[in-house]
Amino acid sequence: MFETLLGAHRGKRFKARSAARDESTDAERLKPVLTSIETALAAATAEWSGLNGRIDEVLARAAVTHGNESDEYLTRDASDSRHQDAFNDEISNGQRRLAQLSQHIERLKSLRATFNQQFPDI
Repeated sequence: MFETLLGAHRGKRFKARSAARDESTDAERLKPVLTSIETALAAATAEWSGLNGRIDEVLARAAVTHGNESDEYLTRDASDSRHQDAFNDEISNGQRRLAQLSQHIERLKSLRATFNQQFPDI
């Protein structure tokens, strides 16, 4: 029966790979995963930073168009009101996206920490 199971492998000894080769194979398999996480984290962080700067700029422009009188909205030109509304829309959309990006960044950091905890040698 053993002869049937051994078949063409008669006379050949089973030999496993070395531990060093196994470690190398595992590292090659897992490094792209960590690289992907790091790349996504860097991209999300860069997007957050750029968007945050643009929102700050829009807030400054909106403050100028808003004026500093408490009743200025009563005498504001229609075109100024449209600009103010457009600034408000831009600010709202930007702040919504900043919140999304902040959440993505925290999740990616958590994913990286979990990866590093599960695969400390990579």
